[in-house]
Amino acid sequence: MQTRLFIGGEWVPPAEGGTLPVVNPATEAVIHHIPAATAPDAEAAVRAARAAFDTGPWPRITGAERARTLRAIADGIRARLSDLARLEVLDNGKPLPEAEWDIGDAAGCFDYYAGLAADLDGEAEQIALPDARFTASAVREPVGVAAAIIPWNYPLLMAAWKVAPALAAGCTMVLKPSEHTSLTALELGRIVAEAGLPPGVLNIVTGLGATVGQALVDHPGIDKLAFTGSVPTGARLMAAAARDIKNISLELGGKSPFVIFADSQIEKAVEWIMFGIFWNQGQVCSATSRVLVERSLYPALLERLVAEARRITIGDGLEQGTLLGPLVNEQQYRKVLGFIDRARADGATVACGGRAEGFAKGYFVAPTVLTDVPPTAEVWTEEIFGPVVCIRPFDTEDEAVQMANDSRFGLAAAVMSADKARCERVARAFRAGIVWINCSQPTFTEAPWGGMKQSGIGRELGRWGLDNYLETKQITAFVSDEPWGWYIR
Repeated sequence: MQTRLFIGGEWVPPAEGGTLPVVNPATEAVIHHIPAATAPDAEAAVRAARAAFDTGPWPRITGAERARTLRAIADGIRARLSDLARLEVLDNGKPLPEAEWDIGDAAGCFDYYAGLAADLDGEAEQIALPDARFTASAVREPVGVAAAIIPWNYPLLMAAWKVAPALAAGCTMVLKPSEHTSLTALELGRIVAEAGLPPGVLNIVTGLGATVGQALVDHPGIDKLAFTGSVPTGARLMAAAARDIKNISLELGGKSPFVIFADSQIEKAVEWIMFGIFWNQGQVCSATSRVLVERSLYPALLERLVAEARRITIGDGLEQGTLLGPLVNEQQYRKVLGFIDRARADGATVACGGRAEGFAKGYFVAPTVLTDVPPTAEVWTEEIFGPVVCIRPFDTEDEAVQMANDSRFGLAAAVMSADKARCERVARAFRAGIVWINCSQPTFTEAPWGGMKQSGIGRELGRWGLDNYLETKQITAFVSDEPWGWYIR
């Protein structure tokens, strides 16, 4: 495991020599220490990225050449998939099969953007003009030096979602992973170096968001900010970006609804409810944490959901058969339990779940189902980011849509029904950037990801993710042999 920062293609110690502990959330044991970067390290990283963009080869080589490096990075991730997945479990707590899935998706993300990088070669849109004496075209060029600040719920995958399209576009980048889960991000530095990425194109600095993260946000040498995290932090970043008119994209929180009509099959509904909220311990920005069930189906579905939630195997992510690991750290553990305690005080019923029993150590919260939740209650309106689902009945389609949309968030939403026309109608009525029909949470690199309202600005993944790191330039030429004629003596 790495103990230095990756800046300018070199492994260097943090300027002030500080470190941060890495705590295994299943055992609470300190298993490693990562470097704690500060403002001087951020300065060095931006300087390296700036030099690589302004004078280095990366923005100037062909897209096909960049694609070869991106594919080499993907191959490097796959070659170390088992080791990287184990690090994710030790760092984040998620079950090993989930971590392996995430690492495979990270490699696939680099492969996908390699293909888009190659497609950029020779790209120029010819623009029809009303004056034949001129020609005009629009070309897309890299935005410049990007700073990516990523969360702790999908450590390497969230890095890939930002690093891969940025590199494909020809940008250079400073990556700041969460201080809670930096192990695989640091290993990415080793992988990109082995893949032949030129020095300074990707720089990785670990440390506290309030220090190194803020230094990156405030740095005038950063052209683009890409952030995934909470709404309050996103708002602060947006305000900071406004000072320099920085390009910014934000993928923020969610409180996503799942509307289930009475003609749905209970078994399928319960499976997708559980996947939508208990996958990754519920630490998913798009988690469908508000479930609305048509009243005639509500009692039977609730009974089945509670029974199945109680059967989920909780434990160390490295133990075979574990489906629900610990939360990422003590702070998140206490935060989620606080939500559950306050829900009781607000009149909600805990049908199952709460603090997991039988663990002397570790940040374990059992799959939790809350009923009788008032629509004004904190657990119904605020993002919990844990394995906690609120379930309420509804009577009409219009009521369900109104309840689903009654949120300051608009990241994702889901609907389930045997009536295809109704599914399409409700999907169109949702005010959310991502909508699922008869499922919850499937995510594909090829499709756009992002939200409406306070869930963010911009889109990641697909060609939309590449657009985040490109600027459009107009090029107009005077091609006539005749003089322009504005001023002739």
